[in-house]
Parts: sequence; C-alpha cells; structure tokens
Amino acid sequence: MSSPPEAGRTGIQVIRRAVRILNAVGARNGAMRLAELDDEVQLAKTTTHRIVSALAEERLLRIDPDGRVWLGSALCALAGAAASGLVEQLRPVLLELRRQVDETVDLSVLEGDTVRFVDQVQSTQVLRVVSAVGAAFPLHCTANGKAFLAALPREAVDRQLVRAMERFTPATITSPPDLLEELAGIRTTGVAFDREEHTLGIAAVGAVVTRDGAPVAAISIPVPAERFAAREDQLVRHLRAACEAAST
Repeated sequence: MSSPPEAGRTGIQVIRRAVRILNAVGARNGAMRLAELDDEVQLAKTTTHRIVSALAEERLLRIDPDGRVWLGSALCALAGAAASGLVEQLRPVLLELRRQVDETVDLSVLEGDTVRFVDQVQSTQVLRVVSAVGAAFPLHCTANGKAFLAALPREAVDRQLVRAMERFTPATITSPPDLLEELAGIRTTGVAFDREEHTLGIAAVGAVVTRDGAPVAAISIPVPAERFAAREDQLVRHLRAACEAAST
C-alpha cells in the first residue's frame, strides 16, 4: 500500500531540515548552544528542538551539560567510514602522482577548522618531506588547507576568518584581507601554495578533489624548499591533472 503524496513531501522536508541542522552544527561544532541553533537554521524553536532530539537519540548529535551541540559518535563513525572509502578510491591516484614526480604525496580531509592527513605515499628520494598520517594542520598556512578554503562557500570562509590566525613562520599569512586575496587567486587557478608558511624549509602545492562539485579531499605535494622553485611548474601540472581525473 503506497503512502499519500503529502506524506512523502513531509518526509523529504524533515530530512532537509535535519541536514540543515547537521550542517550548521558541523560548521561550528561545539561553539553553538541549542538556544542559538534556531536562528542559525531559521526554523521554529519547537521544530528545531524536535529534530535535534531525534538526531541525538540516534547519536547523530550530542548535547553536553552546558547546552552546546556537537556532532555525535554515530555521525563521526560514518565520517570515518567515508574517509576510509576515499583513501581506498584515491590510493591509485596518489601512487601514480608519486611515480610522476617522485615527491611525497599526501591526501587530507577537512575536519572542522583543520585538515587531517588520511593517507601518504612517500618519495623515494633521500631528502623528502614526511608527515604523520592522522596529524592535523591549520587551514590558513598550508597548501591543502588553503585549497579547501578556496573551495568553500564564502560564509564558511568568514567563520574561519573570525579566528585568530597563528603565525608559524615569517611567511605565514595572518591578515584576513591578504588571505581572501590569495583565495581569490586559488579559485582562478585551482591550485594553492605553501611557501614555507607553516614550516621553514618545506614548500607545498595542493588542490581539492570534488564530488558533485563539493570538495571531499585535498591532494598535496610537500617538497624541501631548496628544490621547490625549480620543480613548481611540473608539480602544478601533474597535481592539477591528478585532481581533475579523480573528481566527478
């Protein structure tokens, strides 16, 4: 026995509202209280609280004793599974890119206001850059981080810019206008750079992999700074081709 059309439309509406709430919480994980969520998602208070309660029962959200809203353990588990699937899908891309440039190739995902490395294929060269898989790095001064920022909607970028940008080296960008100007250039070229902005002696180039137009991962090539300039054009060419081939 089929459901009436009205029931189907109502169900879709509830799903869309739940997704809106999950996206809002994910963007400000732990930084927003339940009372603030109504205005953020522009829903009636009773509707918001009803959906949040249902999501919390399924462990997709968590509300702490202070009333702050967090992504729940079930959603984090799903995110972990999605990351594992990306690693498996993109591993051949990383291997081929490493073969082409013989530099270390990293795969990372966006996690709150950081990028987290989820896979790496190391260069065979004696002098090479190695980062620990699982390590998290800031967005504003890394090639993969800036590639993600450039691919995000402006409101998501604005939320990042209200945070103080830590200076790691003399080359680190800490001015929001300067970062916005650089992000505009990245949107044009599709490629982001870290020119010793996070760590002295290390430069990198990065770009995002998209699925249905949304950034799902970033691939970056970190290189000892002493040989980066001579190889920059080659690295950009191969990275751009790899990310375009991996995107759908």
